[in-house]
Amino acid sequence: MDLNLDTLKREILSYLEETGFAVFHSSPGTLDSGSSMVLWDTEHHPDYRMFLDVATKTGIKLILFGSREFEASDLDELVEQLDASDVPRDEQREYRSRLRNLRSYEGQTCTLELAFDYNQRLYVYELQPDWYEEFIELDEEIMARATDDEMGDDETLGGYFSKN
Repeated sequence: MDLNLDTLKREILSYLEETGFAVFHSSPGTLDSGSSMVLWDTEHHPDYRMFLDVATKTGIKLILFGSREFEASDLDELVEQLDASDVPRDEQREYRSRLRNLRSYEGQTCTLELAFDYNQRLYVYELQPDWYEEFIELDEEIMARATDDEMGDDETLGGYFSKN
């Protein structure tokens, strides 16, 4: 679903303040660093209030909140990778067209994360709009192609071998 996360971000922050949660503004994408995580099913239960209701019922007072804006540099880096790759011209045109379409989202919120710790598990509510998921898929495709090009057809270690 293509959500307007900018509006939702303001709504969530207002709700957190109204309900008395302490908000720790975290960097998005850093929640998975070594913690045991449980992800909220936002596809079937998209209402963030349900997630925060669970936090309330378990006695949680501190909520981690992270958001990220989509930046031109995200696209620029991908274009640089594409330029450096040996992707055929017709495929490059298709990739560039898809990247141009994503430029209209520059400055918009592309990810929202809410989380709380309970019994040494991190419970996480995360939302991303469809267009950002498309960007991530495009990023993975281009990076995979660039990596394949760097390795070439011969995937040996260039004379290095193990005597194991």
